[in-house]
Amino acid sequence: MSGPPLLRGELVTLRPVTAADVPALLRILVTPEVARWWGGSPPEEVLRADMASGDVTVLVVEADGECAGLVEYHEENDPDYRHAGIDIALGPAFHGRGLGTDAVRTVARHLVHDRGHHRLTIDPAADNEVAIRCYAKVGFRPVGVMRRYERGPDGTFHDGLLMDLLAEELTAPGGAGVR
Repeated sequence: MSGPPLLRGELVTLRPVTAADVPALLRILVTPEVARWWGGSPPEEVLRADMASGDVTVLVVEADGECAGLVEYHEENDPDYRHAGIDIALGPAFHGRGLGTDAVRTVARHLVHDRGHHRLTIDPAADNEVAIRCYAKVGFRPVGVMRRYERGPDGTFHDGLLMDLLAEELTAPGGAGVR
């Protein structure tokens, strides 16, 4: 089986992560604007574990030829529970430009159309309003609040919002459905 493909969105390109990307990604993950949403574990440990895992696919988000961040996904392939989950982090210099929405839509389209998933999940912090709006633009809907779901950098547990998207709810840029 070959590695993950190169995926092109309207604003971003998603490509497989390499060891050479690690310094740029770590600089992004430790910025206060990103670190507050990415849990309490050391970012280097998490990134290297995800890169080494056979269960997580890590892709670099490129915009204008620069490393803007990462998007990763995991797949549950048990036929009775088949779905995929997505995580994303973009550097602060790339916020507010629609890049996150394009990256999430691009990987979601890949997971639905190329990988055959009928359902996707994403789980932002319950108070991360910017992320929640971004995911809603792609078609994700709130399922419910997971109380004390994830430990934050402050060492306390914070609520998460479980969101999901069914294949037929995936939107195209501008809000139209994608088939």
